[in-house]
Amino acid sequence: RSSSLTTASHRTTHRWNCWHHEHHWKKYDLRLSKLSSSMATPGEGQAKQDPANKPMSKTPIDGKVYFSYAEIHDTVSKLVPQIQEFNPSVIIAIGGGGFIPARMLRTELKIPILAVSLDATNTARSTVRKIQWFDEHSDAGSLVRNQKVLIVDEVDDTRTTLQYCVEEVIKTNGPASVAVAVVHNKLKSKKGQLPGGVVYMAGANVEDHWNCYPWDAAAYGNTIYEHEAMANKCTENSGGTP
Repeated sequence: RSSSLTTASHRTTHRWNCWHHEHHWKKYDLRLSKLSSSMATPGEGQAKQDPANKPMSKTPIDGKVYFSYAEIHDTVSKLVPQIQEFNPSVIIAIGGGGFIPARMLRTELKIPILAVSLDATNTARSTVRKIQWFDEHSDAGSLVRNQKVLIVDEVDDTRTTLQYCVEEVIKTNGPASVAVAVVHNKLKSKKGQLPGGVVYMAGANVEDHWNCYPWDAAAYGNTIYEHEAMANKCTENSGGTP
């Protein structure tokens, strides 16, 4: 009888271990399924490296979103650790929107800046042409060929300007590798496409509104103080803190 009880006990223990093992893996599979479904995938026309964070919360005023100097500086500074990991030798700033973010980055990265100027020749921005390029034989220009370069602009809108600049730098100046850093990435389908292997970094995702930056305040008929007040209002209207 003792032997029978022992056998029955072993069977019960075995069934419990099997149930516990099966139940454990079912819970694991469920957690894995939830994790997989929550992982963001790039939208159509977006680079694989686009940030997955939620878009910055700003309420438009008359269809325009205003950004303050403090917001730009904070967003740019948050890109520094990623850029330092890439470790570029030089910054190539796309004028005019990329000049001030590039200058902000130079303070922390402590590397020189080269300037290029491009022009979108139609309202659809589907055609880009070169206006100004850097001298590869200058001190800073000599840091491009066979080295790592960082291309900086203020906003990734249609991506046509970024595509042109990256392809022109690769074709004309032969860097070892290229990274792109933008202050804002607009959440929209892109007409342009970056070449494979290009590292892409964006300080923040933003909705597809007309962005007004502080260095363009006069273009919208505002003083810098009026612009900054409107930037704060855009943030306040969204429930954020200016």
